[in-house]
Amino acid sequence: MCSLKRTPLYALHEECGAKFVPFAGYEMPVQFALGVKREHEHTRNACGLFDVSHMGQVELHGERLAEQLEALAPADFVGLKEGQQRYSFFTTSEGGIYDDFMTVNAGNHLYLVVNAACKEQDLAILRTGMEEVQVDLLEERALLALQGPAAAEVLARLLPESGQLTFMQHARYELEGHSLWVSRSGYTGEDGFEISVPHQYAEAFARKLLENPEVEPIGLGARDSLRLEAGLCLYGHDIDQKTDPVSANLIWAIGKSRRQGGEHEAGFPGAGVIVSRLINRDELHRRVGLLGEGRAPIREGAKLYDEKDREVGHVTSGTFGPSVGKPVAMGYVETEHAKVGTQVFAEVRGKKLPMTISKMPFVPARYYRG
Repeated sequence: MCSLKRTPLYALHEECGAKFVPFAGYEMPVQFALGVKREHEHTRNACGLFDVSHMGQVELHGERLAEQLEALAPADFVGLKEGQQRYSFFTTSEGGIYDDFMTVNAGNHLYLVVNAACKEQDLAILRTGMEEVQVDLLEERALLALQGPAAAEVLARLLPESGQLTFMQHARYELEGHSLWVSRSGYTGEDGFEISVPHQYAEAFARKLLENPEVEPIGLGARDSLRLEAGLCLYGHDIDQKTDPVSANLIWAIGKSRRQGGEHEAGFPGAGVIVSRLINRDELHRRVGLLGEGRAPIREGAKLYDEKDREVGHVTSGTFGPSVGKPVAMGYVETEHAKVGTQVFAEVRGKKLPMTISKMPFVPARYYRG
């Protein structure tokens, strides 16, 4: 049995009263002293600090990096300006999704953040799919996420120029002799930042943030409920190798230049399936938001039925939404049942609980766009 890894903030988490769980090969804090519900609410109302150092940080160095990355993923990387960040996914030859990731144009190289559980697979995809490109996993850097309406004010106390960034912009700063890489983005639907710091500086920097009265440490439990209310997919649950981007309602992440007739049309694995589906909209199932009644959460794996008791889909993520005040979930249903307002029924311990197909996000996003 493999021992679990620990992030550079493990001792600080212990000091803050963390409860740990195994996650993607790491011992990660699932909650702190506040508890999941209050951590969720604190992030929505003030500012939460998340340790996301388990994620994979990758640098690509070489020639024609954007063009070569377009051969592996359907985003428009050629049109990505320096200092900008873009969401995309590695696609399979059948049109499925190997992993989703973020890419920054860092000037003379590309900087990627990939999911923790997919790091080795993603490195192999990059190394075999790109010619004469150096692919480096940055194991000497930690990653923190500062999220919530007070995040910009808090970070500006340490890095005044960070307030000039807008959503999906990236910049690099020096603090106490250390290089900090800052992206205005996150996984909560709130304004906020993801900050890459050297391992040896991670704890000191986290303590500087936690000294601010607005900031509380937040665990994986609240991270999950926040991202679900924001309608954001979790790889391995809401998207995987069996789901295509069109069925997953991720059409917005397929660059216009990569679609039929675009300047860089197709050229990525599974393009035939994905572009055809994009044109014809002939997907059999579609990812939807689901709102429940009462307080009982509808968890992943629950089957969904129509009014005639016919199985029409399943739940891929679900919890009670503290900000919504109702059970929230996402899942896949047959396209004829995907219209907003349609009622379906989730099977939970032998009972059929009503749920309504709903727009996402469940809580309006508050990204800062300037």
